[in-house]
Amino acid sequence: MTDQLPADVQRQAVRQRYAGVAERTEGRCGCSEGRTSCCGTPDAQDTSRQLGYSEDELTAVPEGANMGLGCGNPQAIAALRPGEVVIDLGSGGGFDCFLAARRVGAMGRVIGVDMTPEMISKARANAAEGGYANTEFRLGEIEALPVADGIADVIISNCVINLSPEKPRVFREAFRVLKPGGRLAISDVVALTEMPAEVREDMALLSGCISGASTVENTESMLRAAGFSSVTIAVNEQSREYIREWAPGRGIENYVASAIIEAVK
Repeated sequence: MTDQLPADVQRQAVRQRYAGVAERTEGRCGCSEGRTSCCGTPDAQDTSRQLGYSEDELTAVPEGANMGLGCGNPQAIAALRPGEVVIDLGSGGGFDCFLAARRVGAMGRVIGVDMTPEMISKARANAAEGGYANTEFRLGEIEALPVADGIADVIISNCVINLSPEKPRVFREAFRVLKPGGRLAISDVVALTEMPAEVREDMALLSGCISGASTVENTESMLRAAGFSSVTIAVNEQSREYIREWAPGRGIENYVASAIIEAVK
């Protein structure tokens, strides 16, 4: 079972998969045959429209920043304000960071953290191309953020925390780096029911944002244990339609869905 594998083994599988995405050597991220979203799609723009990004958002970022990764649009819930400091957990090519940078403005700051060197290199190149002086990207694991205590107003993340083998640590780190009153606003995949063994034990489905998903109840419990309050988890039932295409024929839409997760420090 994937949850019984050492954490570093799971991280390495995820790191290798997304290094391939960053280098464009893989189009499907290993999630069986067919299109994937969290894994990256052949048509990132179409996928992002489906996930709730506007045409303005899609055309505002450097070419190559949007790789069709994600399971929602955290920008839609983060309510970012000028001057705020934002941290993106699992920032990939920088897509959500660049959108956040537009909202917080020159007086704000956006920090993207990703554990894949190839993604960091890609994001930094995209930032240079787009002239995003208020954005930086740091190599690191979201279970041990390379960020000082209490500096962030908002934490965003898009279909990444489900990939972590140590989710309680992720939420504790998020709590640590937020200022008092800081907000968590993320899109992620949650489990709606117990998954069969063939799904839980499939490493490709782990790196494909499926088999590592926690239940809604466990996610809320982890957030509250980390210290968060005002926790809300809104499951998007319609997301099953596109999640079905992440692993066609496997019936994964019966077990997981995307959700909007919000909380306050």
